[in-house]
Amino acid sequence: MINTILYPDKSAWENLCARPSSKNNFVNVIVSEIIERIKNEGDKALYHYTELFDKITLSSLKVSAAEINDSENKVSDELKKAIATAKSNIEKYHSQQIEECVPIETSTGVKCWRKCVPIEKVGLYIPGGSAPLFSTVLMLGIPAKIAGCKDIIICTPANKNGNIDPAILYIANLIGITDIFKIGGAQAIAAMTFGTETIPKVFKIFGPGNQYVTKAKELVMIEGMAIDMPAGPSEALVIADSKANPQFIAADLLSQAEHGADSQVVMLTDSESLLKDVFAAIEMQLKELPRMEIAAKAMDNSMMIVLKSLDDCMEFSNMYAPEHLIINTANHSELSKKVVNAGSVFLGGFSCESAGDYAAGTNHTLPTNGFAKNYSGVSVNSFCKTISFQEVTPEGLTALGSAIETMAEAESMTAHKNAVSIRLKSL
Repeated sequence: MINTILYPDKSAWENLCARPSSKNNFVNVIVSEIIERIKNEGDKALYHYTELFDKITLSSLKVSAAEINDSENKVSDELKKAIATAKSNIEKYHSQQIEECVPIETSTGVKCWRKCVPIEKVGLYIPGGSAPLFSTVLMLGIPAKIAGCKDIIICTPANKNGNIDPAILYIANLIGITDIFKIGGAQAIAAMTFGTETIPKVFKIFGPGNQYVTKAKELVMIEGMAIDMPAGPSEALVIADSKANPQFIAADLLSQAEHGADSQVVMLTDSESLLKDVFAAIEMQLKELPRMEIAAKAMDNSMMIVLKSLDDCMEFSNMYAPEHLIINTANHSELSKKVVNAGSVFLGGFSCESAGDYAAGTNHTLPTNGFAKNYSGVSVNSFCKTISFQEVTPEGLTALGSAIETMAEAESMTAHKNAVSIRLKSL
């Protein structure tokens, strides 16, 4: 069950912020071998690993048009309506992220600007396994489409019958992605990195996954592949005061814990009585969860901590840098101004993390494992690159030329100086 800690000294905070480390020391070796084999053997190795890890024999790696079309009949009207609501909100939020390119005159006759250009080929990894995360198709596919990416592919593992979850196919088709492949794990990341006979090579890979997927994304960066962000097990941190509803907090903690046994949740409070009430609520709610065993294991990695003040809670949170931060306090607006490190923030008692996971509009693909200190969550900008432009007129070079020549000469870059001098002499 979740660990409780009362008033730890600040000297202990850093150790408390350390994430649970994987006990599997062979992940790096296994994933390296998978990557190398995919690189050398292509589709043959993909079929091999699908049979080895997923225990299925596929006749084709690519999802057929018939399978995509048939998915519409397998998704309930109620779920379709919910998906439509989420899609609308996610589109509204992400559409506001498109940057305007406005030229500025840095000095007389010198204009500079930058242009946002979509990454042409992107690969989206959608987790399958025990809980196919069809919502991630919305979170990655919609900003990719808004950005204007030309080629978008999806890799996601098939179930024991060799099929993809119909909701994944339905949503992909709804937003206009039809190149979908029945491949998961580290082998999918490798396939999108190098390309195979069936799966196209992409320029950037997006999407969460288990420790093997995460390690694969880390290793293919060495091969020159760009990724959305380093990521690990899902996590949430809740800051709560004595007025917070303990049932709400317990539900928030368990909603993250059910992601996986390696997830971590943290509650920070200045109220010992609240800690006791939340602990009791967790015990009660946990018994009702279908994924109770998974959530219970995650709780073993998790903590409830009492600190001297809410300001201390906020300071601890910034040190921890959570993927999801819920501020369930009476003064949440004031505390929110002190947030420095967090992937996504939820303010007030009714802003549950589930809202951001599904339908509020913000993106749920976020930095974990403390990477919120230097990474942002996925946005439209994640699917773009910026190209800088400058235009210098004769008048501009006349005014700026002397500064350029002086700096080039000081760096012993004579050819750089000459590129200016020759032009000035021509005027």
